[in-house]
Amino acid sequence: MIDDRTRIEVAFEGGAAIGVLVSAETADALERALDSGSNEAFRLEAEDGHYTVALKRVVYVKRFSRESPVGFGTA
Repeated sequence: MIDDRTRIEVAFEGGAAIGVLVSAETADALERALDSGSNEAFRLEAEDGHYTVALKRVVYVKRFSRESPVGFGTA
């Protein structure tokens, strides 16, 4: 079974941030909602529960890449 979970970090005005594991579809939907300029709330379904995010308070969203090398290697 392929794991379609993606780690995202959402930062808010004032310096608070959350890091959550979500489905790729949820991450895409959050990006679309932010791109649309919506000031509504967005329900973020994460692995550990759900969050309601005030889109107008979001400063940035970081979407981590699937492949993240660990340790030392050659470039």
